[in-house]
Amino acid sequence: MKRPGLKITLIDRKGDAPCHRGHRIGDTFDFDTERGKLCPMAMHVAFVYADILRYGGSIPGQEEGTAVFCCPDADTINVFKIEKTD
Repeated sequence: MKRPGLKITLIDRKGDAPCHRGHRIGDTFDFDTERGKLCPMAMHVAFVYADILRYGGSIPGQEEGTAVFCCPDADTINVFKIEKTD
């Protein structure tokens, strides 16, 4: 059985400091082929949601096949959305 693809998109930012990695709202990353381009702090959080979505789980209160999460950088909190693509 083929695993579903996952796309990660930066959808919002909280705080006045710029992202230390240079990410901007609208940046999109393929979880399987571009994860090295995503900030390691954000990717650390994304892995949890990727596993949940890939293996049949869902996030309470969120649209089916998606998860919204934040990076842990207190200076600039980037808000990402991860979603299944197939």
